[in-house]
Amino acid sequence: MSRITHIELDDRNLPPPTPEIEQERKVAIYDLLEENSFKLPPRDDRAVPDGPYHVQLSIRDKRLVFDVETEDHQKAAEFHLSLGPFRQVVKDYFQICESYFKAVKTMPPSQIETIDMARRGIHNEGSRVLQERLEGKAEIDTDTARRLFTLICVLHFGG
Repeated sequence: MSRITHIELDDRNLPPPTPEIEQERKVAIYDLLEENSFKLPPRDDRAVPDGPYHVQLSIRDKRLVFDVETEDHQKAAEFHLSLGPFRQVVKDYFQICESYFKAVKTMPPSQIETIDMARRGIHNEGSRVLQERLEGKAEIDTDTARRLFTLICVLHFGG
């Protein structure tokens, strides 16, 4: 029950994504919904509605917003995270992804693998930052953090 069963990105005011970004988004959403761990811990002695949860991610007023509801659309939580701690890792991730997408078209497999290893390292750093920022708000495992970080990057791409 401690999982996300529906996720939505509020990208209404963002430019259309590139085909590569759209593919990353689709894969992250698919993988996230297939397997994830998302638990809301008790806060201030308030009861926490049981999952599974629907989550909407958006960027509002330069903050990352998690809007969490139960499956019957009752508000479960809403938390706003500063984008500051994500800025550099997102920038680094986009730069390495750009290199990776170019490399796939022209470089030998050994060089592609080297770039992909660097890409995964930066991605892991972004997921670690997300887990730290969510501490006390939501408990997520590493794979869930990685997939959510990808979706945060998608929102950053447009914003």
